[in-house]
Amino acid sequence: MIPRVTATVNLSAIQHNLRQVRRLSPGSRVMAAVKADGYGHGAVPVSRALDEAGVDCLAVACMEEAQELREAHLRAPVALLEGVLSPEEAALAAYEGMHVVVHAFWQIDLLEAMPSASNIAVWFKLDSGMHRLGFPLDAVPRLRQVLARHPSWRFQGWMTHLARADEPDVAATRQQIEAYDAALAGVPGPRSIANSAGLIAWPEARRDWVRPGLALYGASPLPGRSGAELGFQPALRLESRILAIRTYEAGDAIGYGASYVCPDRMPIGVVAVGYADGIHRALPNGAPVVVRGRRVPLAGRVSMDMITVDLRAVPEAQVGDPVLIFGEGLPAEEIAERAGTIVYELFCGLTNRVRFRYVGGDL
Repeated sequence: MIPRVTATVNLSAIQHNLRQVRRLSPGSRVMAAVKADGYGHGAVPVSRALDEAGVDCLAVACMEEAQELREAHLRAPVALLEGVLSPEEAALAAYEGMHVVVHAFWQIDLLEAMPSASNIAVWFKLDSGMHRLGFPLDAVPRLRQVLARHPSWRFQGWMTHLARADEPDVAATRQQIEAYDAALAGVPGPRSIANSAGLIAWPEARRDWVRPGLALYGASPLPGRSGAELGFQPALRLESRILAIRTYEAGDAIGYGASYVCPDRMPIGVVAVGYADGIHRALPNGAPVVVRGRRVPLAGRVSMDMITVDLRAVPEAQVGDPVLIFGEGLPAEEIAERAGTIVYELFCGLTNRVRFRYVGGDL
């Protein structure tokens, strides 16, 4: 059976990107974000590749994601970025040796109520300005008292998250870093600040641990820059194929809403991919795909199962030809910008109709 839409994930690119992270921050340990099914790339294959390449820790959002990795028998510890939500999750985290990111006192209560948590690995997350999760900075003395009560806890460090790291030189990021440093002045314990954008754009955020996500998948978190420009390799290549080619006359309207009207007599290709596969309906006329090595523009609205493209630049195109939707040669960052979204959403939006295949990696 020929797949309609194929996502090819290059695990060697993932491993290269981990090495690039280490080159940018050679004194840091790396906690790799593999939440949201590895940013849509497949959490288990991606985590195996990172584990084989010596990543220090893998980070997920919730217990369900953590259990999937634990069942894959990886060597690297798994960190729960949202922490535990119940006594049952706390017990499971302790049993499995997970790193628990604690962001509220009610989570401390959960751990303190559980005898099996005596040797649990704990991070404390501080809110330095993101205003989402985290203890207020003035809670640091109280948190030190908690640690003093539990000397058997394996304290991993103090974590915070930057709200505007993808905006180089913005004052808010510098203020967050300074406030975090002031709150922890003279306080022992490893520090962790930088996500991918912080790692790339804010050298002062490279501390004992860095927490890259998007960069590991080869995309750039910075507007106007591609991952390749920053030394990363795109790991995902999304392709479909031409389903039909028809010639229409000048004045003929293509697709729903007649949003595209043929300016000349011209060939229109129908490509077997649509928003039910994760292609954004917001992609406008003129957004590119690649056929036979040449860019051709969308001509008509994205529909559930199909897109239509202007094939005048590739008159030799045939039914069955592969069509690159994004990947090396057509940056995902560019397609996301055309759709008025971010590359994170582009990756995470791929649906279960897409056939995934994995290549490369030191596995």
